[in-house]
Amino acid sequence: MNNILLVEDDLRVSELIQRGLEEYGFSLTLAYDGLSAKKLALQNDYDLIITDIILPKMDGIDLCKQIRQAKPDIPIIMLTALGTTDDKIEGFDAGADDYLVKPFEMRELLVRIRALLKRNTKSTNNVGFILRYADLEMNLHTKIVKRGTEEISLTPKEFKLLQYMLQNPERVLSRVEIADKVWDTHFDTGTNFLNVYVNYLRKKIDKDYAKKLIHTKSGMGFILKSES
Repeated sequence: MNNILLVEDDLRVSELIQRGLEEYGFSLTLAYDGLSAKKLALQNDYDLIITDIILPKMDGIDLCKQIRQAKPDIPIIMLTALGTTDDKIEGFDAGADDYLVKPFEMRELLVRIRALLKRNTKSTNNVGFILRYADLEMNLHTKIVKRGTEEISLTPKEFKLLQYMLQNPERVLSRVEIADKVWDTHFDTGTNFLNVYVNYLRKKIDKDYAKKLIHTKSGMGFILKSES
């Protein structure tokens, strides 16, 4: 049985989610404010955390950041009524693995939960903990990324996006594939959401270097390839 921490200050919503997930065999612990949730998350072992953003005492963004520092691998889903691209980027940059906008269907939440739990159980032994391409290096254990001797600071989602590109160099990655493999979701690929993240990454990885590594293939997707 998977143990889930649900952080939601709306009693009606929390009860609906609890009832729905318990029907599918999940065990839930409820928290109604950010500080209580933080204490529970750090003192106990959960398989996944679901949190609203607007919470009493500590909002979901700060909660996610603080949990990430102590437990970097635990899957986190954000539930919120805030659904703009900027809101989603803020959530992902805080360390969320997925983002579901209210109102949502229970079966959609179930799909997101199962995808994250499945991903979290996969072994990365066949990948190795050092990924390299050209002069770019990523350490999966220490989470340090370097280009040459220069260390590069990335947000959690930028890190995951670059990790997937490093694991699939010199291959065009479509927006649909990246949405599925990096975000574990099929969001509207007509938005500029992925473009925003790729541009963030490109500024950090390529801006100060003559040899560019991250490229856009018009109408197809993105590719990690060494070009001057």
